[in-house]
Amino acid sequence: MEDKTMSKFQLITKGLVKDNPTFVLLLGMCPTLATTTSAVNGLSMGLATLFVLVLSNMAISAIAPVVPDKVHIPVYIVVIATFVTILQLLMQAFTPGIYATLGLFIPLIVVNCIVLGRAEAFASKHSVGDSALDGLGVGLGFTLSLTVIGLVREILGSGSAFGWKFLPGDGMLAFVMAPGAFLVLGYLMVLFNKYLAKK
Repeated sequence: MEDKTMSKFQLITKGLVKDNPTFVLLLGMCPTLATTTSAVNGLSMGLATLFVLVLSNMAISAIAPVVPDKVHIPVYIVVIATFVTILQLLMQAFTPGIYATLGLFIPLIVVNCIVLGRAEAFASKHSVGDSALDGLGVGLGFTLSLTVIGLVREILGSGSAFGWKFLPGDGMLAFVMAPGAFLVLGYLMVLFNKYLAKK
């Protein structure tokens, strides 16, 4: 029983640390670099991806045994697109400001290699419960990564955190622009991988 519980726990923690999609696997770089101009934007994009990951993993795990091999990728994309459409409608209804800020990157979750990769590599071969846990772990890893990158960029670029201004002046504008995204991502990747190397 303990081993089984441990393996379920590892399904979640694997996506947070060992197989972190941003800092280790370097997946989903487009939304990572584009939407992390602030901590709120990074958190919002991460949670949106988490929502789609968990639900699409569960659905794909359930239907995978009856989907013919020749059409499994198109079928998975349709499933993912369905959940992205649901997410778009929910965001437009309840968080229109965040939806407007993230813009094009919400529908682009459909072709995000993290979501499709987990569907192909994990969900199609495992149970619904395990697939949900895998989606949760990878989604949390992605969410935490984007939030940290957004927080660092926001602090350095505008002297604020989650919209709360605590430093006078404008900060270093480069950090809220494209060059800052690459710099912050690079340094955080180095720190994260040094931490993993010590474990």
